[in-house]
Amino acid sequence: MKKIAFIGSGNMARAIIIGLVNSGVAASDIIVANPSPEKRIQLAHEFGVQQTDDNIKASEFADIIVLSVKPHFICDVCQQLGNGIDISAKLFVSVAAGTTVAQIQQALNTQSPVVRVMPNTPSQLGLGMSGMYASPEVNEAQKAASDKLMSAVGKVIWLATEDKINDIIAVAGSAPAYFFLFMEAMETQAKTLGFTPEESRMLVQQTALGAAQMVEHNSVAISTLRENVTSKGGTTFAALEQFRKDGIEQMVSNAMNAAISRAEEMAKNG
Repeated sequence: MKKIAFIGSGNMARAIIIGLVNSGVAASDIIVANPSPEKRIQLAHEFGVQQTDDNIKASEFADIIVLSVKPHFICDVCQQLGNGIDISAKLFVSVAAGTTVAQIQQALNTQSPVVRVMPNTPSQLGLGMSGMYASPEVNEAQKAASDKLMSAVGKVIWLATEDKINDIIAVAGSAPAYFFLFMEAMETQAKTLGFTPEESRMLVQQTALGAAQMVEHNSVAISTLRENVTSKGGTTFAALEQFRKDGIEQMVSNAMNAAISRAEEMAKNG
C-alpha cells in the first residue's frame, strides 16, 4: 500500500484507518490532517499514525489523499491543495456524498484521478458496503490501491457510471437507518407487549443479527428464506400479509427513490 493522507478525522476516516492497520498497513505510512487536535491526536495515540493540522503537509507526504471532510468543505480543501502543492501524481479518494468528480477536479484545477466512494456506517465495524466509481484518469494500479483501501472496512462494488453512486446511497449508504427504524418500531411494540427495555432490545437485535447471518450463509434467494419461515395460514403469514396490505413494498420503493432524488439535488447544489 502507498502512503495515505486522510484530510479529516471523523468516524469514516477512523473506520478506514482501523481497517488498514488491522490488515497490515504500516501506521507510519498513514497521516491524518485535521484543524482541531482531539480526534487526530487520539488516532495517533491509538494506532501510531502520523498527525498534523496542516492539509498541505499531509498531502505532500501521501500518494493517496482521502477526502473525508464534510461535503460543504470539500471544494475549499481541494482548492487549497491544488494551489499549494504539485498534485500531478496524487490519487484523490472522496467519501463525501453529493460532490461529483467534476466538482472535485474543478476545485483542484486539474484533471486529477478521482475515486468517489459511497460507504456506510457499518464500515466502523469492518462490515461496510461501499460503492466505488473511478474517473477515466484513474489507472489500474490506483484502482487496485483504492479497492484495497475500502476492502479493509467491508465489501465493495465498482460502478460503471458515476450516477450509480446515488443508487448506492439508496441501497446501502442510507440503508442502515432503514433497518434501525424498523428495529426501533419492533422494539417499541415489544415494550408495549410488556417486555422490559433490555429484553426488547435483545429480542430485536439478536433476531436481526440472526436473519442477516442467514442471508449471508445461504446462497438461496432472500425470498426463499422468507418462504421457508412462512407457513400458509400461520402467524408469520398473518404478519407478512398485514405488511403487504399496508403497502410495505411501495413504501420501501418510495423511500429509496426519495434518497436518490435528494442525492441528485445535493450534487446540483454542491
